[in-house]
Amino acid sequence: MNSSFKIDRFKMNPMNHYCEQWIADWCEENGWTDWFQEQSSYWAFPPQAVMPTPIPMQVLRSIKAEQGLSLDEKQWCILAIVALVSGVAMSFATAEPIAGFLGFSACAAIVGRLDDDALPE
Repeated sequence: MNSSFKIDRFKMNPMNHYCEQWIADWCEENGWTDWFQEQSSYWAFPPQAVMPTPIPMQVLRSIKAEQGLSLDEKQWCILAIVALVSGVAMSFATAEPIAGFLGFSACAAIVGRLDDDALPE
């Protein structure tokens, strides 16, 4: 085996609950500049400020309520439905419940990632 061969660990990236364009539009409308994302928080320079501050969570939640699901969330929802349907279909085809259980488990894990209530207030 080649010593330069490396196996990258599977890293689960956090789901993006907000579309970047939504944040950019809000910042432009309200005079905030140079927004950026730091881990799961969005930061920007308020009007007349010299230090960035986090965009208030109330603002992010109102943007989310107005815009709905982001593209990431839509893709994960489709994946959850495919995993559940294929698991149930395989369960019926093989007469074994484990495939349905795995499909349900995958769906539950994805729904858990869709929940953005864990974000700081």
